[in-house]
Amino acid sequence: MGTRLFAAIVPPDDVIEHLDEFLEPRRASAADFRWTRADQFHITLAFMADVADHLVDDYADRLADGLARTPIPVVRLGGAVAFPDAAHTRALAVGVLPETEGADVVLERMAGRARNAAVSVGTEVDGQRFRPHLTIARLRRPDDTSSWVRLLETYTGPDWPVLEAAVIASHLGEGPGNRPRYETIAEVPLGQ
Repeated sequence: MGTRLFAAIVPPDDVIEHLDEFLEPRRASAADFRWTRADQFHITLAFMADVADHLVDDYADRLADGLARTPIPVVRLGGAVAFPDAAHTRALAVGVLPETEGADVVLERMAGRARNAAVSVGTEVDGQRFRPHLTIARLRRPDDTSSWVRLLETYTGPDWPVLEAAVIASHLGEGPGNRPRYETIAEVPLGQ
């Protein structure tokens, strides 16, 4: 068994705190949700369930090559995303909104390059279509989250420039409450 690995954008502390403060007074009203801890907030670019340990550094190097000439997008968190939909939600997320022209295209390219880096080192990558989001909660069983979607549609966080992507290992069951423990393997700066 190798390493569960993902490439992600980790928002800066002030952005995380802003979202956490918005959610905090509302979490108690959905006690059956498994809330994502604020220190694990991230926007996944690519997920790899099982990377051979000897390929992890190669992956980080390939990702660095892929992002070396990527322009720096400015984005903000806002709006709602429900997977697969609001009537049968398994995961609830906040969307990622472009603040600079072309920022949405840059994010799409970053995700493509993160996935291409995985393929180029010979590992499998989750093939789901990229839709930028930050997961805030998971549900034990599908449920209607329409009221949460309406609430999240009112949320807009501060904007920030995306200066880097992180390569993060996820160690299942090793965190508090039997949750995953995240370990940042590499921070990969974006170019200009």
